[in-house]
Amino acid sequence: MYRIKDEWGEFLVRLARRAVEEYVRHKRVIEPPEDTPTELWEKMGVFVTLNRHNVPPQMALRGCIGFPLPIYPLVEATIKAAIYAAVDDPRFPPVQPEELDELTVEVSVLTPPELVEGPPEGRPKKIKVGRDGLLIEKGIYSGLLLPQVPVEWGWDEEEFLAQTCWKAGLPPDCWLDPDTKVYRFTAEIFEEEYPRGPVRRKPLV
Repeated sequence: MYRIKDEWGEFLVRLARRAVEEYVRHKRVIEPPEDTPTELWEKMGVFVTLNRHNVPPQMALRGCIGFPLPIYPLVEATIKAAIYAAVDDPRFPPVQPEELDELTVEVSVLTPPELVEGPPEGRPKKIKVGRDGLLIEKGIYSGLLLPQVPVEWGWDEEEFLAQTCWKAGLPPDCWLDPDTKVYRFTAEIFEEEYPRGPVRRKPLV
């Protein structure tokens, strides 16, 4: 059962696109539209991903920022995440206006992270590639990978755990440490088929 209707997903992708374009072109932060569905004012976690169109998935990423926890209303979080993905992802220079025609927008609406319980060696059996995203925390370090990432890269569950450790700045086997907390979550993902094109729900498998 989907939490986010297809029309809401399209609304969020269009909103994220407009937020990016207005900020990149005019340094203007848009306001939530008056016709925002009531349900999208609920607090939810969300990530916005910008991808280069017609580029292999492993090379397509142009920016990805979001909020793992439901701390903002979804409509506001989507605007913030979209702008941050365009100009504040430390892995990339800010998006330039001439790039906008070549980028697709993807919005992932997250469920709250759930702690993976039990002994560390059993963690791979308690997550599933194609369903779960991961958040790993140890001390001051944390890292998150969305559910679509291991699918695009062809990882199994152990590699997914190792790569999330690496994303957190930790050794790849840190998921075997009892002091490392591993959380799983799911996401409903909506994407443009091509820049400014139709929006579809993205299947993971």
